[in-house]
Amino acid sequence: MKTVYNFNAGPCVLPKSAIEAAIEGLKDFRGTGMSVIEVSHRSKEWAAVMDETRELWKNLLHIPDEYEILFLGGGASMQFLYVAMNLLEKKAGYLETGVWAKKALKEAKGLGNAAAIASSADKTYTYIPKGYTIPKDLDYFHITTNNTIYGTEIKYDMDCPVNLVADMSSDIMSRPVDVSKYAIIYGGAQKNVGPAGVAFVIVRPDVLGHVSRYIPTMLDYRTHIAGGSMFNTPPVFSIYVMNETLKWLESIGGIDAIHKTDVMESKMLYDEIDRNTMFVGTANKEDRSIMNHCFVMAPGKEEFEEEFLNFAKGRGMVGIKGHRSVGGFRASLYNACPVEAVEALVRCMQDFEKMHK
Repeated sequence: MKTVYNFNAGPCVLPKSAIEAAIEGLKDFRGTGMSVIEVSHRSKEWAAVMDETRELWKNLLHIPDEYEILFLGGGASMQFLYVAMNLLEKKAGYLETGVWAKKALKEAKGLGNAAAIASSADKTYTYIPKGYTIPKDLDYFHITTNNTIYGTEIKYDMDCPVNLVADMSSDIMSRPVDVSKYAIIYGGAQKNVGPAGVAFVIVRPDVLGHVSRYIPTMLDYRTHIAGGSMFNTPPVFSIYVMNETLKWLESIGGIDAIHKTDVMESKMLYDEIDRNTMFVGTANKEDRSIMNHCFVMAPGKEEFEEEFLNFAKGRGMVGIKGHRSVGGFRASLYNACPVEAVEALVRCMQDFEKMHK
């Protein structure tokens, strides 16, 4: 098997231990003689996985007891609708920091009065808005903590006068989070906590049940709370791999430990982007994401973009092409990205610079 360095923005690089456990689970799930993708989700063996996975979430993020943890299909994009369906009665506010935040706002607008309280669209979402005021009459205020396409991140838990809702798809479990400051935290698993196919939702139940609209059964968070995320058949394989991924995270010291690693790897790459005469970063330095590192060729070097992509590919770099809407390059250093991969990318950038001196 050839050596590659996976910098894809999602699905993410996974711990080898989780992949190996997934392979074994596909062959024989916990001694049942059946594959994990054919075992009954009502069996005691699967119930144990669901309970374990919830406990891992609680322990790793120190989630208060009053919160419920859900594992649902549909990805984070479906949660754009869930949130508005369950919380929007009079008015909602959104912080527009990128494509996904804009899409979340669109779903809310389809159900009622929702608007951007602040936006960084004026500079192609290369910064996090500051100095705005959150109206106190909102049903909720929605933020997207990490913006994968543009490489910006909100790295703190803000004080909010209304229910705070956060899409943490691409930075969950990368830093300590004060969950008590949020009404809902949600995201797709395929960045830091597992494969595609399942969304996680951390919800404080007291914020539910206050809208006058009819909520379809499958779009009502209370349905899934009552059903233990098994009102209908859950995405069992995705949850199983999530379980193994979180076990790996726990085994290496949890979120405090991985945060130190993430910050170290991120600094290593940004230092090279800033030093290298061939490249320049695109996000405001103070708002740079530690997950998604976006950069382009330096002014006057644009003609070398395709050459660098091919050069990097030849060195085993996978997934560093920037999103089609912005171009350039993007290296995603999610939790399971080994330091050796970052070192290899830095050497690749340095060697490319030497070629063009």
